[in-house]
Order: sequence, then structure tokens, then C-alpha cells
Amino acid sequence: MKEYLENINKAFESRARLGIMSVLMVEDKVDFNTLKETLQLTDGNLASHLRALEEAEYLRVEKQFVGRKPNTTYHATEAGREAFKSHLDALEQLILNNRQSD
Repeated sequence: MKEYLENINKAFESRARLGIMSVLMVEDKVDFNTLKETLQLTDGNLASHLRALEEAEYLRVEKQFVGRKPNTTYHATEAGREAFKSHLDALEQLILNNRQSD
């Protein structure tokens, strides 16, 4: 098997997780509602994907109150950024290698 396939990360297989990490690669921090609206996910669906990425230590959660309202923001960790870049590089190599064989 090609070595680039080894860098395809199962943590980023779903559309939701690809979207979450894509947003976090561009923005320093993003709140829950912004992610929900941007990615058009339900609360439960988004929460489960965020939890999985947090457990993998690919993102960090920060909870605080703004006035009397809770506000949860998410940040990509350095490990998350590196893993996501490696995943994207592997996908790019897969695409390029398949185009060359056509």
C-alpha cells in the first residue's frame, strides 16, 4: 500500500469533522453556534463530532460566560493542525496519483 495512504486519518473521515477542522484552520477560535450555522449541523450531531475531536486532542474547548449566557469556543490544537495538514496532504497525493494513472 502506498505510504501516503497511511496518513489518511480516520478522525477526519466524516464531512462534519472535515468541516470543523477546516473552519478551525482558518479561524483562531470559533463558537458553537457559528460552527452549527456554518456547517448546517444539528446541536447533537455537532456536539458528538466536537467531542470526538476533543478526545483525539485535535481541538481545545473553552467555556465562559458572556454576560449571563454560556459561550463555548473551540480552538485547533497544534497536534490537530499537524494531523489535519497531514491528512489533507495524503488526500492530495491520492488524487494526484489516481489522475496520473488515468
